[in-house]
Amino acid sequence: MKIVINLDVMLARRKMRLKELAATIGVTEQALSMIKTNKVKGVRFDTLVKICDVLDCQPGDILEFVREPDD
Repeated sequence: MKIVINLDVMLARRKMRLKELAATIGVTEQALSMIKTNKVKGVRFDTLVKICDVLDCQPGDILEFVREPDD
């Protein structure tokens, strides 16, 4: 089982660049890039709230639970 982060999908839907989102929510572009590429072990709720607010979406639009075939 794993959580897939679809931040790139939501950014594309909103026609927004990662750099613009980072500047708007006050998080470094590098930190958002790590989230986007699923290279983090967790995301702070306050960061998730800011992302959802700016992208006008729900957390479920960004985070997806995927069951692995061997699970």
